[in-house]
Amino acid sequence: MLAIRLDQEVESRLEQLAKRTGRTKTFYAREAILEHLEDLEDYYLAVEAIQSPGKIYTAAEAKRELGL
Repeated sequence: MLAIRLDQEVESRLEQLAKRTGRTKTFYAREAILEHLEDLEDYYLAVEAIQSPGKIYTAAEAKRELGL
């Protein structure tokens, strides 16, 4: 269970969207969190890969490894 406080403007926008679409405020909050969570997970995976790239190949080594 999660409870969040929103400023009045955001709460109002969310309520208007929910009324216009027949969805709940919870539906939109959940969708927004899930989408942003995926973006954050991708971002931190990319940062980790950049910080610890593993073996770095020269062009010749890459071609040899790939059989080109």
